[in-house]
Amino acid sequence: MNAIRSFIAIDLPENIQEKLGAIIHQMDGPSTSAVRWVPAKNIHLTLKFLGDISPTNLQVLTKILDVEAQRFPSFEISIGNLGAFPNIRRPRVIWVGIKAPQSLGALQHAIDVETQRLGYTAEDRPFSPHLTLGRVSHNATPQEAQNIGNTLGNMQVGELGIVQASTIRLFRSDLLPSGAVYTSLHISPLARPNHDLGAPRA
Repeated sequence: MNAIRSFIAIDLPENIQEKLGAIIHQMDGPSTSAVRWVPAKNIHLTLKFLGDISPTNLQVLTKILDVEAQRFPSFEISIGNLGAFPNIRRPRVIWVGIKAPQSLGALQHAIDVETQRLGYTAEDRPFSPHLTLGRVSHNATPQEAQNIGNTLGNMQVGELGIVQASTIRLFRSDLLPSGAVYTSLHISPLARPNHDLGAPRA
């Protein structure tokens, strides 16, 4: 078996993906033609992009995810508000925000530490949870970037809903001519909220 391009994420319910798809539909037009929009069904909360993993590492990785997931109780995340990296005036990545308890950052950090021990590259920037809606082409002109920023500035996106994060998933990503196709390879349940786990280790 060849190497598997993969990432770890929290999946979103279909109703939230539909709302995100509706926002993309509102923004998609001549003024945002330089944006590559993410299909709504592919939008998720990324915790760790692994890149290529070897089949021999797959079983070890799933065991690590099972252990780490059980150290953290299930939690709620609030989804809403529109933004861009690095900012709306110079947009490169268009996103909808996430509000979550500190345990989300702790969970992401734990996964980053454990996967680094397997040889995967550590994150080189602080974790900033978000849902990517689209990416601006590197070939976009200053005028196109300004048009995209104006579109974002005119959009009002409030709270879209509350999601109970109860599992983390290992996804396979296949890049096809028609776009990326994501396949769930493994699901690791988080602990029950009322389960006394003690404080997660740093």
